[in-house]
Amino acid sequence: MSCNIRITGLPADEVDGRRWDDRKDVCLKVIKSRKPDIICMQEVIYESYAYMKKKLSGYIAFGFEGPEMDPWTEGYHLIGKNVIFFSKKRYELISEGCYWLSETPVIGGSSSWETSRARHSNWVRLRDRKTGRQFRVLDTHLDHINSLAKTRQTELIVAEAAQYAEDFPQLLFGDFNSGIKDEPYALLTAAGWQDQYEAIHGHEETGFTAHGWKFDRKKGRRIDFIYARGGVRALDAEIIKDAPGGIYPSDHYFLWAKVQF
Repeated sequence: MSCNIRITGLPADEVDGRRWDDRKDVCLKVIKSRKPDIICMQEVIYESYAYMKKKLSGYIAFGFEGPEMDPWTEGYHLIGKNVIFFSKKRYELISEGCYWLSETPVIGGSSSWETSRARHSNWVRLRDRKTGRQFRVLDTHLDHINSLAKTRQTELIVAEAAQYAEDFPQLLFGDFNSGIKDEPYALLTAAGWQDQYEAIHGHEETGFTAHGWKFDRKKGRRIDFIYARGGVRALDAEIIKDAPGGIYPSDHYFLWAKVQF
């Protein structure tokens, strides 16, 4: 699953149904209803991380702590983390890492190309305890304003992943703040990454994944994706629009995919 769970504590969310305290149990319920082996979240901060880590006790979490050089520790401008949760019963952690989507990717909190805030990609390399197969999971969130920044950030992701053999399975989750007609999509597909939702439902735009609490919109675009490369085949995929008790878990719909290596 790919889940942008929305930064908590925003003034715009001080209405019933949008506060984190209103949404957190719903968010957890929607995630657990699909029984995912891997969950990639975006916009995770201190409060939501503590809650999810406690409630998802069957998972190992990677990608929250640090960098200590975050310029803000509260409000909308802090660096929301891209946290990967994976089933500790099914998978063994082989290695993990983080790089920043900038011209200095090893410097924590660094930014380039006039991106609105620092962005990063977290990754884990896992081994399936049953089959012994290893694969890689990446979780990212591109800039939400600057088109050049989105392009350069995607180029960095493509280049970093390309150091692995073409047949080595990799999964890329995230909020790309861009759609199927934009440059990040073109760069990824040209590099052999396949949109798992498209693999099941076709290339046509099927509607928005970031609803922004506005459900009466007639048109939109998918900006949240699960991509795969390296001999990975999509078996099913879904944009999850569940709203238990009339409350949506986030201002984004979550994505779910079932894949086979």
